[in-house]
Amino acid sequence: MTSLTFLPALDNPHLLAEPVAAALRTLDPATAARIEVAEVDPALADTAAFCAAYGQSLDISANCIVVQGTRGAETRTAACLALATTRLDVNGVVRKLLDARKATFAPMDAAVSATGMEYGGITPLGIPADWRLLVDARVAVLPRAVVGAGIRGAKLFLPGEVLASLPGAEVIEGLAKPSE
Repeated sequence: MTSLTFLPALDNPHLLAEPVAAALRTLDPATAARIEVAEVDPALADTAAFCAAYGQSLDISANCIVVQGTRGAETRTAACLALATTRLDVNGVVRKLLDARKATFAPMDAAVSATGMEYGGITPLGIPADWRLLVDARVAVLPRAVVGAGIRGAKLFLPGEVLASLPGAEVIEGLAKPSE
């Protein structure tokens, strides 16, 4: 098992995508101080590989999934945060929240381009201001959650309540369902 070294995220911008570092700088200093970053092997950034290699539980790993909902010519985008042990309810809850006829995962190139983050490292900190941030209630109550850092070579560790307090965050019961 590989070990992790936890560092204050604000003091280590080299381990963050620029939009993530910029978002951290706008947070209340006491809130930002609760966020740690750890360098990881980029080849192990995918959730299952990361958890296995670094001894972390899927129960605290939250994935940030970019979803687009369309109604007519209008497209609405949301970053959805759900535990790795759950499945995002894209065609039910997310579609309704986006007031869309159809909701789908955003194309990888579009998500990467819009966020300025790397695929596999997209995180709710630093998403575009016009996107909704939907946080599954299970994530919001975690004492310690792990999410991407905007790059594949690092992970953020922070309380779920910090994720739930991010600008524009909406905590949603049942945003995701337990995986079967």
